[in-house]
Amino acid sequence: MSELDGGWSPDEASLAAANLTRFIAWLAETGRGHYANYQELWAKSVDDIEWFWDAVWKYYDIRAASPPTGVLATSTMPGAEWFPGATINYATEIFRHATDERPAMIVAGEDGSTEWSWARLQRETAAFAAYLRVLGVKPGDGVVGYLPNVGEAVVAALAAASVGAIWAVCNQDVSVDGVIARLGQVEPTVLVATDGSLYGGKRMDRRTELAAIREAMPTLRATVVVPRLGLHREGPDVDDQLVPWSAAVGSDAPLEILPVPFAHPLWVMFSSGTTGKPKGIVHGHGGALLEHLKYLSLQLDLHPGEHFLWYSSTSWMMWNLLVSGLLVDTTIVLYDGSPTYPTTDGLWRLAADAGVAVLGAGAGYLLGCAKQDLAPGKSYSLEGLRTVGSTGSPLPASAFRWVQEGLGRRVPVISMSGGTDVCTAFIGGSPIVPVVAGELNCICLGAAIEAWAGPGNPVIGEEGELVLTKPMPSMPVFFWNDADGSRYRAAYFDKYPGVWCHGDWLTISDRGSVVVHGRSDATLNRLGVRMGSADIYGPVERMPEVRDCVVVGIEQDDGGYWMPLFVDLEDGVELDEELRSRIVTAIRNGASPRHVPDDILVVPGIPRTLTGKRLEIPIKRILLGTAPADAVQKSSVDRPELFDGFVQYRRAKVS
Repeated sequence: MSELDGGWSPDEASLAAANLTRFIAWLAETGRGHYANYQELWAKSVDDIEWFWDAVWKYYDIRAASPPTGVLATSTMPGAEWFPGATINYATEIFRHATDERPAMIVAGEDGSTEWSWARLQRETAAFAAYLRVLGVKPGDGVVGYLPNVGEAVVAALAAASVGAIWAVCNQDVSVDGVIARLGQVEPTVLVATDGSLYGGKRMDRRTELAAIREAMPTLRATVVVPRLGLHREGPDVDDQLVPWSAAVGSDAPLEILPVPFAHPLWVMFSSGTTGKPKGIVHGHGGALLEHLKYLSLQLDLHPGEHFLWYSSTSWMMWNLLVSGLLVDTTIVLYDGSPTYPTTDGLWRLAADAGVAVLGAGAGYLLGCAKQDLAPGKSYSLEGLRTVGSTGSPLPASAFRWVQEGLGRRVPVISMSGGTDVCTAFIGGSPIVPVVAGELNCICLGAAIEAWAGPGNPVIGEEGELVLTKPMPSMPVFFWNDADGSRYRAAYFDKYPGVWCHGDWLTISDRGSVVVHGRSDATLNRLGVRMGSADIYGPVERMPEVRDCVVVGIEQDDGGYWMPLFVDLEDGVELDEELRSRIVTAIRNGASPRHVPDDILVVPGIPRTLTGKRLEIPIKRILLGTAPADAVQKSSVDRPELFDGFVQYRRAKVS
């Protein structure tokens, strides 16, 4: 085993500095018990969830206008009621960390970066909240954004929270139909948008798209335009409902924050919508607040004063988690642009320039860097970078190793798995637990996660479905336009009543670490042996000739099972017998002989959701004869035209 094998163990200095170490000490000092290691604390946190979340509330000294009368009024899922009687506001907890000692945000783009002081953030939030009140925006009304990852998006979200309104946002890479399908559900009163964005060195003028979105939202009272590209005109001949950002934040109003009940809606986030209208998943002030404090402080181990960057679009739940970095005294780094601009290592350059201590990205970006064998540690000053995070899809062990080789030293690579559904991770990292390459190093505190091989049958060391047997505060408070709760129940509780079934396939080790194999609805099942698609992707994606890939398994009418692997090859590469043989060998050695596909087929690209997830189920439906337009919602896919490449491979034997 080489020195840089992708693994990591905390030394005495990192153990002493860990937020979790201080939390454990506080538990002992306040008579809440003594815990020798992470697993002991995790077991207590899920055995007595009321004890744990009460401890989190008190440790972080939540400032409630009205105190709670208890911790958990009812634990039934769905419908758990947390901290009844409490009135709080997410924005209150954000601005209690305001300081003159460091900036609140570094707002970066391909055209440079700007520091936002806490004073500026608070001033613009107060002014925009006052503007919303002038427009008559009330608690429960919708305020939405058609915005890239700019500072004004954070202001708008915090101002909406301050007045008790509900925030929802789409990035500008979402199609007009996709934006309308999502934000239109909220029947918004105010829309905030930029005139465009910069991506990959190109200026993206979005004024035409903005006009179409406004036309489809008759409930709008005003549209506020941020001049990202300087294209928005001001003057008497301009639509009086197109309000310049400068006018909307021009007042000198004080910051007024409305206390709201613990479960009052904070933001609406949307499911991928690949097979139907995107579900509006509503999260509450209290749940988001407690969960993000816990995850960012105790799991990701962000320290006060550090700079925190997670590359994300505003459409992805990781943007919300990034904004919550303000809850734990960090300076958050926003980036509006391509992570690969002007070169593939562009995100590493930004991390160096911004002095980032904790950097996160999608697994696909890290794999792309690994495939090019980049060495950002030699190119940039990254000595202050102490943690690298990954999410979006399972990260293979090879990528753990590359991160360390690319930086030239051991750092913890923290892979996390959760989702929009809870706006956090069920499984992630801990600063006091060793990291093994290819594994998520622990189940998160307060998350009663098990792998079930069947109803009520938890297993260790075997593959099973990810279930949550007890509630978490950040579960959705409801789905939008789901008055009877039927869509909510169907999404998570139909399979195992009273138990949340998330739809992932995983293995939990006897050490408490986890390997996620992929979505359970896309799990392969050849000859009665189930296997995760992620087990195949790892060895194939490491091959320099393969840009992307997807595998599906199809049951045939004659009882057979067809398992094709589709590959998108790098420019100039052909699938000859030699390459085909190497792909088979990579899968045979890197996964198992049972994973070897029946066919390896070339396609011009692999379509993904807007957050980068593979679309195994729609592809499977297309191969079974469903028209692409019926198999998937076009607005939920990054490049829907790529489905045409799969139509040619329909076969009579699978119809």
